[in-house]
Amino acid sequence: MGAIPISSSGSPREILRAFRESRQFLNEGELVCIFPEGQITRTGRMLPFHEGFERIIKGQDVPIIPIHLDRVWGSIFSFIGGRFLAKLPERIPYPVTVSFGAPLPAGTSADQVRQAVQDLGEAAWQLRKPTRRPLHHSFVWAMRKHPFQFAMGDQRRPKVSCLQALIGAIVLARALRPHWKDQNTVGILLPPSVGGALVNIAATLSGRTTVNLNYTAGQGGMDFASKQASLETIVTSRLFVTKAKLELPESATPVWLEDVLPTIRLSEKIKAMLLAFFAPVRLIERGCGASLRPTMDDLATIIFSSGSTGEPKGVMLSHFNIDSNVEGIAQVLHVDRRDRILGILPFFHSFGYLATLWFATIHGLGIIYHPSPLDAGPIGELIEKKRMTILLCTPTFLQLYLRRCTPDQFKSLRVVITGAEKLPGRMAQAFEDKFGLPVDEGYGVTECAPVISVNCPDFHAAGFFQPASRRGTVGQPLPGISTRVVDPETWEPLPVGTAGMLLVKGPNMMIGYLGREDLTAKVMQDGWYITGDIARVDEEGFITITDRLSRFSKIGGEMVPHGSIEEALQQAAGAETRVLAVTAVPDDIKGEQLAVLHTLDEASIPTLLEKVMASGLPKLFLPRKDYFIHVEHIPVLGTGKLDLRALKQVALEKLGKNQPAQ
Repeated sequence: MGAIPISSSGSPREILRAFRESRQFLNEGELVCIFPEGQITRTGRMLPFHEGFERIIKGQDVPIIPIHLDRVWGSIFSFIGGRFLAKLPERIPYPVTVSFGAPLPAGTSADQVRQAVQDLGEAAWQLRKPTRRPLHHSFVWAMRKHPFQFAMGDQRRPKVSCLQALIGAIVLARALRPHWKDQNTVGILLPPSVGGALVNIAATLSGRTTVNLNYTAGQGGMDFASKQASLETIVTSRLFVTKAKLELPESATPVWLEDVLPTIRLSEKIKAMLLAFFAPVRLIERGCGASLRPTMDDLATIIFSSGSTGEPKGVMLSHFNIDSNVEGIAQVLHVDRRDRILGILPFFHSFGYLATLWFATIHGLGIIYHPSPLDAGPIGELIEKKRMTILLCTPTFLQLYLRRCTPDQFKSLRVVITGAEKLPGRMAQAFEDKFGLPVDEGYGVTECAPVISVNCPDFHAAGFFQPASRRGTVGQPLPGISTRVVDPETWEPLPVGTAGMLLVKGPNMMIGYLGREDLTAKVMQDGWYITGDIARVDEEGFITITDRLSRFSKIGGEMVPHGSIEEALQQAAGAETRVLAVTAVPDDIKGEQLAVLHTLDEASIPTLLEKVMASGLPKLFLPRKDYFIHVEHIPVLGTGKLDLRALKQVALEKLGKNQPAQ
C-alpha cells in the first residue's frame, strides 16, 4: 500500500532507511504523509512535533501541507477511556473532519508547522456547531442516560439522582413561569447549592438567559449588573440573604424560593415526572415556557467580569461558547461516572458556572455543593466523607486548605486544578509535599467561557510517557483553541519562547460585551481576542503567563512588571501564602512609584529588601522602603483574585496621594 515502516523504538539505521525511502518517493513526485507526533495521543492533546520530517525535506523543493484530523479523539480509534477499538462509537455514522491547510515552504520549522495545524484545529472545531446540542438538551440526554446515578447534593439534600435533578429542574421552570413572563433575561442570586444549580437549569430549559449576580460585590455592584442586564426579577432565598447579610438591588423584584416551592402541587410533580420520562426535549421546553426553538448561537448566560481593573462588564456567552469549552475540557481532563467534584466556586464565577454546573452534569460527574469556599474545616471533612476526586479552586482558597486540612482528608483526590490568579511555586510545592498530589494550574478569562489552557495529569505506561503538564506554566491550549504571541506595539507574531501579548482564537470566544460594542471592538482584532496578558509559548505549546499588561508601571521610561517583583518579594519572604501585593502610585519625577501592601512584620522589611537586591533584581524594580504599607488583609475579590482597584486605592490613601484609583 506504499507504507513506509518507521518505529520510534527502532535502531538509528532503520530510522535513517525510512528517511531515505521518504526522500526517494519525494524525488519521484509522490506524496509522502507523516505523523510528526510519532505516537497516538493518550492525553487527548496534540503532542510535540518531532523534527524527523525536517530531515526528510532538507534540500527538497517541495511544499509542506499541514493536515488536521478533528473528532478522532472519541472514536473507536482513540484511547479515550484507556481503550483502543474496544468501545462503541458515540454515534453512527461517526463524524470526522479532515482539514487541509495552505502549502508551506520546504524550510518551515516544526514549530511553525505545529502552529499551522493548531490553527486548522480551531477552524475545524467551528464546524462542529451543526452537530452539537444546546446545553439543556445535553443535560436532559445525560440525566436520562443514567437516571438512578448520583447527580448532585448539598447539606440540605445530600443525594439527588439524575432523574430527580431532571424532574426538579422541570418543576422549578414550570413554577417560575408566571414570575418570568415576557422576560428574556432573569437574575439569580443563590450560592453553590442544589437549588442554585436547578434554578439555573430551569431558566435555560425555559429559553431564558441567566444572570448570576455577584453577591460579594455589595448592593452597588449587584444593582449595576441588574440595571445593565435589564433584570425585572431576581430568584433568591430569604435564608441565604439573611445569612449572607445582603442588601438586594433596588432595580429588580425578588422572587423568593420559599414562597414558590409551597405552591408546587402533587399534580405538577407528576406532570414533570412524565415529561422527564417520556417527552421529547422540544415538548419539555414548551412545557417549561420556551416559545422559540433554541440554536447554538442563542445567548445562554451573561457573566459580569470581576471588575478588578475597572467597571464590571457583562460578558455574553452563547450555548456554543460554553459547549465547546465543556467538550474541550472533557477531552483533556479524563473523567468518568466514578468521579466526584466539589462545587465551591459560585455560579457568578465563570469557571464555577461552566465546571460545576454544565461540565459536571453533562459528563456524568457527581457534584457536592458547599456555599462558601472559605470554610476550610468543613470542606476538608466533606472531601473525606464524600470521597471527592476533583477539586477546583483558586490559589487564595488553596492556601486556606493547605493550612487547615489534613492529608487524610484529601487522600481521595486525584486532580486539583487552580486558576483565576497566579499559583506561587512555593505554594504548589508545599501542597504536593503535604498531600502527595500535584496542583495543576490553568488559565482563562470570562470572555473565553472561560478556560483557555490547563495542565492535566501526565500519561505514564510501560514504554510511554506523554506530558500533559509542566510546572510553572498554565498548560497547553484546549483542543479547538489557537494561541498567538505578538509584539504589543507592532502586533507582529513573535518566535517561540519570546514573551509578548497573548492572543486567543476559538469557538469559546464571547459574543461580546453587553451594550458595549466599543469595548468589544477594543479587545478583538481580526477574530483574535486580546487577553491583555504578557506570555510566552514553548515549542510544545505550554503557556507561561509573565504578567498583565495592566500590571506594568512606566518608571523613568522603563516598563516595570508588578508580577515579577511580587514573585521576588514573596520568595525572599519565604512565605507559602500571599503576604504582599504590588501596585503603583503617581510620582512627580519618575511618573510612577511602586507601592507594596503587606501583612509582614514591619521590622522584616529592610532584610527583605536586602535579599531581593542580592537576588539580582534590577535596582529600578526595587520599591522604596517607605512605600511598604502594612495592612491587615491583602484585598481580594469574591472570586479569589487580587482586587487591583482596592489595592491602588489603599496605597493612594495611605501615602497621601490625591489621584483617584483608576
